Amino acid sequence: MATPKKGRSASAQSKPWRSLALILIALVALTGGMFASGHTTPRLGIDLAGGTSITLRAVPEAGNESAINKTNMDTAVSIMERRVNGLGVQESEVQTQGRDNIIVNIPKGTNSEQARKQVGTTAKLYFRPVIATEVSGGGTAPSPSPTGSPSGQPSGKATDKPEATDKGSASPSASPTTQGRAVTDALKADATPSASASGEAKASPSPSTTGGTSGDDPSKLQEQYAKLDCSDAKIRSTVGDTAKASDPTLACGQNSQGQWQKYILGPAEVDGTDVDKAQAVLNTQTGAGWTVTMDFTDGGAKKFAAITGKLAQNQSPQNQFAIVLDGDVVSDPYVRQALTGGNAEISGNFNQQSAQELANMLTYGALPLTFKVDSMTTVTAALGGDQLKAGLIAGAIGLALVVIYLLAYYRGLSFIAILSLLVSAALTYTIMSLLGPTIGFALNLPAVCGAIVAIGITADSFIVYFERVRDEIREGRSLRPAVERAWPRARRTILVSDFVSFLAAAVLFIVTVGKVQGFAFTLGLTTLLDVVVVFLFTKPLLTLMARRPFFANGHKWSGLDPKSLGAQPPLRRTRRPSAPIETKEA
Repeated sequence: MATPKKGRSASAQSKPWRSLALILIALVALTGGMFASGHTTPRLGIDLAGGTSITLRAVPEAGNESAINKTNMDTAVSIMERRVNGLGVQESEVQTQGRDNIIVNIPKGTNSEQARKQVGTTAKLYFRPVIATEVSGGGTAPSPSPTGSPSGQPSGKATDKPEATDKGSASPSASPTTQGRAVTDALKADATPSASASGEAKASPSPSTTGGTSGDDPSKLQEQYAKLDCSDAKIRSTVGDTAKASDPTLACGQNSQGQWQKYILGPAEVDGTDVDKAQAVLNTQTGAGWTVTMDFTDGGAKKFAAITGKLAQNQSPQNQFAIVLDGDVVSDPYVRQALTGGNAEISGNFNQQSAQELANMLTYGALPLTFKVDSMTTVTAALGGDQLKAGLIAGAIGLALVVIYLLAYYRGLSFIAILSLLVSAALTYTIMSLLGPTIGFALNLPAVCGAIVAIGITADSFIVYFERVRDEIREGRSLRPAVERAWPRARRTILVSDFVSFLAAAVLFIVTVGKVQGFAFTLGLTTLLDVVVVFLFTKPLLTLMARRPFFANGHKWSGLDPKSLGAQPPLRRTRRPSAPIETKEA
């Protein structure tokens, strides 16, 4: 039995089916995942599918008009981009227009109302103690605790990580007179917690909030609270708009039952800028499900420890703090003890989406400026559709020319090249379809251009390999050894070429924004797929085809005919003529 020569891989020659089976399994898995998820087409960008365009105008604050400057506007754009693209590459566009406007374009397929809330609610984020709360319009006496959490968020609890405790039962409701007196006492009190040597906050026993009332008179605020109807959208839109951070205020929020909840909140104890990072986490250790974890800055950790230590001494609902964004309560967790670790976890009946929404608000809630939504319009994709059609026609023409060239020049080898292009196209399509729901990738016109450019890059890899094989045949070798000897040299050339293309795509993706990133992302993705297809499909398939008589015998239509390639005859060694034998004469 013959053994392979040194430098040749026996497995590469004898087991090409393994590589073909691997790429087939990957293709079937991706296709199955695409149909299982229900996303059978790539998500289109705003220039192709239409979407929503939001115009935001920066509102100057009294005595601080100079805050509207290029630095603050650029900071606001950066934060808004992270808000709307919080889950990945969604191709949403955020850019300044003029001195005080920001335009946000959100592609179709994104929840436009959710995006409007995340982008349009652009004022400050505060943590405020809850003094009183009840379902708005649902009764005359405040309930001791909310029936759910606002803004559709499940009610939650804040605990030191990794502790998670069950929410205790609510205390019985007091009479309206008793509750009114408690609310008045809470508004008037000014009990500032002091820190002990251990760093834990100690609070006075009274159910109060820190800071004075320096704003509305307590009785007036309580009267406004009694009349407040959060179910009225016009009234709800004005609640808390003019409240200072140092003043008690009224606020509204929607609980998990869809009811509007109204609140009296104390002065802000923690600012949104005190939150260093927040993220949605699936907690499988305690069985809490989806939770939101918060990490505070050094200064924020001290403030949060002080307020939670104070609230923990109180009865419901005055052991809760409200997370308030633009006058809306987005969550109202309660606490049992001072949280002094510089981090906290809010848990409840969250799902992945609601946990991510709250985490985004906590992370990107504070902006350097206040914005108002000037307009929100729907963008049609008529122009983009025409451009897409023209681009696809151009791509189809280019692909047809490539196929014609392959057929004319490589003949039978073009069969392998066309199959490789089809496999590459199938992988690209399924991956793009899955990236839409996974990371929010949206296919825009530049991304389509990147995919079209990739056709040339992929075809170039085939040509490099085919020409190396033909060079070996020209040197007089038969097809099977030519295929194996050509591969190491072709492989190096292909890897270097694809590395340069991928590096250019990566740099372009990092240093650019908006639609150009779509081009760079698609170019980088298809370049990686080119390497996968050449290594796991083109090379093994050519190894198998080299065993077929049509290719192995150099049929004139195979593209590997030694005669048409001008192959040299095989080198053969010839014996030297033997020297004449001299004989001596007798």
